[in-house]
Amino acid sequence: MVAVVTGAALGIGKAITEILLQNGAKVVVLDVNETPGKSLKEDLDKQYGQERTLFLNCDVESQEQIKAALQKTVETFGGIDILNESEWKKTVSVNLTGVMKVAYLALEHMNKLTGGRGGVIVNTASIAGLAPVLCCPVYTATKHGVIGFTRAMAAVSAASGYGIRFNAICPGLVQTDLFSTILDRLRQFSHLADEIKKYADMGVLK
Repeated sequence: MVAVVTGAALGIGKAITEILLQNGAKVVVLDVNETPGKSLKEDLDKQYGQERTLFLNCDVESQEQIKAALQKTVETFGGIDILNESEWKKTVSVNLTGVMKVAYLALEHMNKLTGGRGGVIVNTASIAGLAPVLCCPVYTATKHGVIGFTRAMAAVSAASGYGIRFNAICPGLVQTDLFSTILDRLRQFSHLADEIKKYADMGVLK
């Protein structure tokens, strides 16, 4: 089983990588952050052996980098079975457009209709994809978009015979580097700081 995890060097992506390895998968770690990515690769090599993982520096905003990373994955491990995936325009580009780009390019390798062996694509949405996060309207919109895209692609795959399951996971509040600095990045929503802190203290974002 070969898994590709985007944004895998830190936070939820890192946790997903470790869980996949614990369950016997070979994992390709994709991340734009090269230093933590290489550091993670070194740690994983010690635990699981060098042959179980591959780190590739990849910006999901770049179609060419995604294509190169997926091609390298296929060349190294023989195929793909599982795909995971500040300024508002960048938020849309990374969180939504990036997910779509990676999924479509992965189809070229995974689609049974074109010689792939099928598998599963797991998109990382958020609780913000199910209910609005009041300090993050654009983030909320992108995560709703990820869920909608995932549902639509699941229906397309079933109707077309791609042999690929599409799933979205929706984590709740997770103590990541991103969340730990959220109060410093509220900008025009700074007046909501007390409300956000209250939800954080409760361990729930509504």
